[in-house]
Amino acid sequence: MSVLKDFRFCVDASPLPRRRVRLESAGKAALEVAAPPEFRGGTPGMWSPEEFLVASAASCFVLTFDSVALHRDLRGYRIGVEGVGHVARRAEGRLGFVVIELLVDLAVQPGDEEKAERAARAAKQSCIVGHALEVPIELELRVRVDQPQLTPVS
Repeated sequence: MSVLKDFRFCVDASPLPRRRVRLESAGKAALEVAAPPEFRGGTPGMWSPEEFLVASAASCFVLTFDSVALHRDLRGYRIGVEGVGHVARRAEGRLGFVVIELLVDLAVQPGDEEKAERAARAAKQSCIVGHALEVPIELELRVRVDQPQLTPVS
């Protein structure tokens, strides 16, 4: 017997003056989004839909990695991800994302390097945001042994 999982994530978007949009979702604080300053008439200092897309890929990777690490008993790590979305003229002639790079810095306990690398690759394959995108997500992974933090002596 199989159980079908069906999740729905609902967002309402409504236009505001000066190329801005108000985003709302039940039980959450509303957000304002604007066209990026790179585009004509864009607004500096506000999140753009393009940044949200890159943020979705990066945050999905981190959350998925945390889940995979928990299931694989990988503990005591630190992870940081820098997401970079590249927008250029695509093969069909339209401007769009051509790749999203996730630069992953993963510090682990000695001996956990290989386990961490396998967990990171599994997280990339399991991220549902990445599955939803047409553009490739490239993972640049740096796994290193975590250096314990020294407490200054007073």
